[in-house]
Amino acid sequence: MESMNESLATHYLQDSIASLRAYQKMADKAIAQLRDEEYFVTLDAEANSIAVIMKHMAGNMFSRWTDFLSTDGEKPDRNRDMEFVIEPKTSKEDVVAYWEKGWQRVFDALEPLGADDLERKVLIRGEEHTVVQAINRQLMHYSYHIGQIVFLAKHFRSAEWKSLSIPRNRSAEFNASLQSQPGAGNSEERLDEVLKFVQNSREAK
Repeated sequence: MESMNESLATHYLQDSIASLRAYQKMADKAIAQLRDEEYFVTLDAEANSIAVIMKHMAGNMFSRWTDFLSTDGEKPDRNRDMEFVIEPKTSKEDVVAYWEKGWQRVFDALEPLGADDLERKVLIRGEEHTVVQAINRQLMHYSYHIGQIVFLAKHFRSAEWKSLSIPRNRSAEFNASLQSQPGAGNSEERLDEVLKFVQNSREAK
């Protein structure tokens, strides 16, 4: 197979990292609005709390991204089932610290990659993936769970929720604001523009 165009490969890597940073920032902005006890609240007996989702995501991150290019992404010492259990003495600070270390493991693995690495093969549960496929798999997984985190945080805050997206009935105004300044270049910058617009809207009230 022909080598991937180097500039396209570089763009893909940069955009993937920016997208992951945007997802982390969105989740962090959501959980920053929680009361400590709300990290551990479940909506019903079958639901996961925000703390469980964060613990599961971090566990996945340590497994998938440790020695990313050289070992199977499902590490033999991973206990996935325990990622869905919160020990009684676990604090919000414990959960957040583990979450932040998980994200750091992601970026420590991705940032050194170059264009030539994208077609290399890695294993996840014994199944062969190109690096592109492995990155895409995790992008989809993390965005799915971050959507859950944002939904739950918004549910808990209700009318006090500080929006992380364009306010209702303000899309045209937001689009006009983008026209008046240079466009944001990547996912993280686009999220920053939305958050800035939301903040300015709140301050204008």
